[in-house]
Amino acid sequence: MAIFGNLHIVKEQVNKQLLQIAFDYLDKVLDTHSLEFNRLMNLPLDAFEKIDLDKNNFALEQVYLSKERDKCFFESHKQYIDVQFILEGEEIIEVKNIKDLQISMSYDDAMDLIKYQDSTDSSKIILKKGDVAIFYPEDAHMPCIQVNTSSKVIKTVVKVAVNG
Repeated sequence: MAIFGNLHIVKEQVNKQLLQIAFDYLDKVLDTHSLEFNRLMNLPLDAFEKIDLDKNNFALEQVYLSKERDKCFFESHKQYIDVQFILEGEEIIEVKNIKDLQISMSYDDAMDLIKYQDSTDSSKIILKKGDVAIFYPEDAHMPCIQVNTSSKVIKTVVKVAVNG
């Protein structure tokens, strides 16, 4: 099941060996003097940048406006664990086990993406500045949902390879 909360607390609760590359990168993102922090903070609206962390893992640095729920969709991934971190802003992410959803788009190997039909009984997480959520392959998640009104979100999603 998904794990979420303040980055410093979550780091103490999870398998550090598997996720260490993500935590090392996020520590740099939090350092206001680092290249990673400055790169993210200077991205323009609607930017989406892939940053390779090593041969198997990468980050998707992005800046966007949160959206109305009906413009979002449930997704999951087979090859990667999503470590979603909010540097600025806030959003709702809904989560539900993939076994409880109907597939609307079959697995796309090139994108490592499965899309699902909507669900009205998912769990809702509000992520704010400094919060992280970790989604495993069995966790369908619907990110980018506005909390009250659309607002600017600065976020990075670390893609950690399930099989090293």
